[in-house]
Amino acid sequence: MRRLLPALICLLGLLSWGSPAGAQEAPPADDASVLVLGRVSDDPKAHYDQLKPLLDYVIPRMASVGIRSGRILMAKDLQQMSSYLRRGRVDWINETAGNAALLEHRGVARSFLISEREGATRYHSLFFVRRDSPVQSLKDLAGRSVAFQSPYSTSAYYLPAAQLLDEGQSLELLLSPMDKPAPDRVGYVFARTELNITTWVHKRLVDAGVLSNLDWINPSRMPPTFAQDFRVVGRTQDVPRALMLARNGMDPKVQARLQAVLLEAAQDPDAGEVLRRFMDTVRFVPITDEDRRALDRLASGVQHVRAEVE
Repeated sequence: MRRLLPALICLLGLLSWGSPAGAQEAPPADDASVLVLGRVSDDPKAHYDQLKPLLDYVIPRMASVGIRSGRILMAKDLQQMSSYLRRGRVDWINETAGNAALLEHRGVARSFLISEREGATRYHSLFFVRRDSPVQSLKDLAGRSVAFQSPYSTSAYYLPAAQLLDEGQSLELLLSPMDKPAPDRVGYVFARTELNITTWVHKRLVDAGVLSNLDWINPSRMPPTFAQDFRVVGRTQDVPRALMLARNGMDPKVQARLQAVLLEAAQDPDAGEVLRRFMDTVRFVPITDEDRRALDRLASGVQHVRAEVE
């Protein structure tokens, strides 16, 4: 027993790792009465607090299609979430356009609504430099450095990286902002936050930065004292701001009712606080044909980035 006790304690610790307080395990894949909301998360506790009010709002309004309860299941990364969706362990999720494009490309989920946040349903990326920079266009970035946010960002990685590749540039990961790329390549670093991106450009640690057009006008991410010293040298096409996706194979009646409940939420006084807590969502809107085409282009761009850069 003395030998077994440490092993048992270790096993219990592993089993409990990654589950926030109140989160539940996913139901069996064949339990049609339970609707599972998923999330890729590096902070399960915080994200659980965002998801739970929305789930509690939706479930009572799904009784007509046989839904009796709801649960939340977190995934540590997109690969794990793809597995959950493929096996029917998660029914619906909210994701950025880049991750949504990847999930659709893998054939495990399909976008069915757009989330409006910060007053926008669509956004794009802006490349910017200091006003005194010799860079006038994206082709001038060869041999220079650019700051992206993170390898999971749509507007501050996937979109701009794909744009550079489409324009014939080659990308090279740098060791730090002080590192320099080969003369025929665009060097890039991940700054982690939008404020770091603007600071690094302003302090000349990198030659260029990338932000979404929404972050560009956000003073907490683009300080006005910095903005007056910058100019835009390029932009990407628009993509949806964020999307709701349903797993492939979901009961069409359940998906249709879920879509109706979410679309109607903006007109329901009981949903105001629920939407606010769900990442400051204003409302959900249908996907248009133009949005579908934008997602298809983005999926091709993401695949190009993953093949050429990663």
